[in-house]
Amino acid sequence: MSKKPGLTVLAGPTAVGKGTVSTYIRDNYPQVWLSVSATTRAPRPGEQDGVHYFFKSKEEFAELVESGEFLEWAVVHGQNTYGTLKSTVDRAIAEGRSVLLEIDLQGARQVKKAVPDAQFVFLAPPSWEEMVRRLVGRGTETPEEQQRRLETAKLELAAEPEFDHTVINDDVRRAADELVSLMGLAPNPR
Repeated sequence: MSKKPGLTVLAGPTAVGKGTVSTYIRDNYPQVWLSVSATTRAPRPGEQDGVHYFFKSKEEFAELVESGEFLEWAVVHGQNTYGTLKSTVDRAIAEGRSVLLEIDLQGARQVKKAVPDAQFVFLAPPSWEEMVRRLVGRGTETPEEQQRRLETAKLELAAEPEFDHTVINDDVRRAADELVSLMGLAPNPR
């Protein structure tokens, strides 16, 4: 089942580990081009502009939206705005790369309208309890923000049937290998 290079969208609930799986793929599968999103949120410790995100001011982001530069964009958790620049994705696909977009559910729905032949993969937690443990354990949000994200996650989990495939994130390496396999690429040998 070898697919032609194209666009695969990875989405799932908050704290499911989308970023962790994507980072593993970026570090271990150079043949996958991982799209870098633009965001208005402040960088977390260790994040670099152009590597983890394109960090934009609210004004810069609004100008890009106004000029139609995004494949998808959304306000997430009622606070920060995230988006995928069309130009970077189009360039990578034109170069014959297998492109992976790691985005939120709202963004995945926009991409489905814009690029219906893309492949859509839902990353699911092994259990609700494990997802709560991961969110609280990473310590990057206040208790209020954690609660807001968990409320959002309940709605996001209900969207699983909208996707072509589901990958359970019970082990980062295994989940990444399964995702890469769904993209039509051979998993790395151990």
